[in-house]
Amino acid sequence: MINRERLLAELFELIKIDSPTRNERQIADILKKRLESLDMVVTEDQAGMAIGGNCGNIFAYLPGNLPQAPILLLSAHMDTVDPGLNIEPVLKDGRITSAGSTILGADDKAGIAPILEALRTIQEQGIPHGDIQVIFNVAEEGGLNGSKNIDKTLLRADLGFVLDAVGQPGLIILEAPGQDRINVTIKGKASHAGASPEDGISAIVVAAKAIASLQTGRIDEETTSNIGTIQGGRATNIVADRVEITCESRSRNIGKLERYTTEMCETFIKSAAEMGAVAEVEVTRLYDPFTIMKESEVALLAAQAAQSANIIATFEATGGGSDANYYNRYDIPCLVLGIGMQKPHTTDEFIEEEDLYKSAKLVVEIIKAVAVSRTP
Repeated sequence: MINRERLLAELFELIKIDSPTRNERQIADILKKRLESLDMVVTEDQAGMAIGGNCGNIFAYLPGNLPQAPILLLSAHMDTVDPGLNIEPVLKDGRITSAGSTILGADDKAGIAPILEALRTIQEQGIPHGDIQVIFNVAEEGGLNGSKNIDKTLLRADLGFVLDAVGQPGLIILEAPGQDRINVTIKGKASHAGASPEDGISAIVVAAKAIASLQTGRIDEETTSNIGTIQGGRATNIVADRVEITCESRSRNIGKLERYTTEMCETFIKSAAEMGAVAEVEVTRLYDPFTIMKESEVALLAAQAAQSANIIATFEATGGGSDANYYNRYDIPCLVLGIGMQKPHTTDEFIEEEDLYKSAKLVVEIIKAVAVSRTP
């Protein structure tokens, strides 16, 4: 059904295009031409300007020939994490990896390529379909800033699928967490560490005591927290008067997210006050959690499509966010699909060749299932 050689070649081509977050211009221009060649109406929003990038989100619209069908959204993101420049993909024994010194970029180019191949397939084979909206997002990595700043007036879909989950095709993500970023600045008092240490208040010690009293890592099955970075101090002979800490909390339960974020903030503030220091805390909600019921229309369509593609469907919750968090917030019921990528954000990232083909087959079957889902 799909053209395996074409799909593999396109994935390799996309992987070789440098596309770090906020610098997606080159790959975006190539994708716009590909989408236009498929007779899609292509536009770009101004999200790049809002986030300090050089490119906006790419929208493409393909009118269908089944007007009763819901409008389907297919989405993936264009940006990649570091180290992601000059990637050389390698295929060996059915597994695609990088040459070793970079990430692979299957996150998320192994989401983009199957979407393009599925669109070509339905056109070449004359498969009936409803209207399809494709969105390739910028700046998914580091906070979903592309979808957060998307031009919502351009959204037309009734339901959707984001191809961006770790795990094999057939994995269907029903739940994902919200995330808060917590920036903490602790202000102590400098003094000479040898001559008059008692006159100082060490911001580093304040931070250490606060962090030691926090529960980090996995809090429960749907809640996590992490201390991400710590910066502070000037020299060993100076009591550190300033420390900056970045943390995060995540939960699929909005109430737990808010409670644990509050607990983290109060812990830093209390620890600082006890030692005569001051803690300034800033909280940013990066995105809200979402939950889609297994009995919902979009979930049932995903399972039906998987069965048609001879793929085993599994429903799970995840600990990571994706652009689906914002699509659901914008009232587009949207699931995240496993695309076969493994160990993303590392130089050990890989994808099995067969999983790439399965993803494209699954997208074709999703298009077909959605097309007839509301037939009288």
